[in-house]
Amino acid sequence: MAFLGFDIEISNVFDLRPGEDLDAYAPFDISVAATHLDGGESRLWLSRGPDGTPLTNLSRDHARALLDYLEEMQADGHGIVAWNGLSFDLQWIGHVAGDLRKAGRAALKMYDPMFQFFKIKGFPVGLAAVGKGMRIATGKSMKAADAPSRWRAGDHDAVCAYVEGDARMTVEIVSEIQRRHEIAWVTRKGTLSSVAIPRLRTVEECLGDPMPDQSWMDTPIGQEKFVSWLQH
Repeated sequence: MAFLGFDIEISNVFDLRPGEDLDAYAPFDISVAATHLDGGESRLWLSRGPDGTPLTNLSRDHARALLDYLEEMQADGHGIVAWNGLSFDLQWIGHVAGDLRKAGRAALKMYDPMFQFFKIKGFPVGLAAVGKGMRIATGKSMKAADAPSRWRAGDHDAVCAYVEGDARMTVEIVSEIQRRHEIAWVTRKGTLSSVAIPRLRTVEECLGDPMPDQSWMDTPIGQEKFVSWLQH
């Protein structure tokens, strides 16, 4: 199966306090998105003004075109994949497109290694930590929190390169997970850890798995945080 990685950047600017939940500032607008086909092309998805300058926000029509493209690629036999794409990317593509139902259908059939990891370990893990743990050559070119303000400041090329890099990095990580049958990551303490992934499983498959033991956590995250929007 060929994988199609995708990633979005939001255009909303805010300052998160330590430990504050990003979802408190939802709903989000999208500045730019990227798709990357394994062994093939990368594409940017953004809206432009009459003079060709990128607009602050992706338009509804362009968000719909992106959602249609993802669904078409799924129907063509590609596996669409995004890191935390269930909770974040597809939700906000669907929101901007005005079609959460279509986004939800795509979400159930997608591969989200972060969600699969969460259903095994009971906590999330970031793309950068896994990229380092899996020794992926592609790395982060900026902090995610900086992308909205840099986009609004007109630094479009840098943000476009960043979102393209994340889409490509996701595909590279997925390929490495398949080869090694594990997800390795660098913990907050700087140590290397790993968990077995016998095979990549769709979101729908993972939803049927029981939650792991979270009794040792002070503030455990429930599955509903990832899937509550699918009820729309």
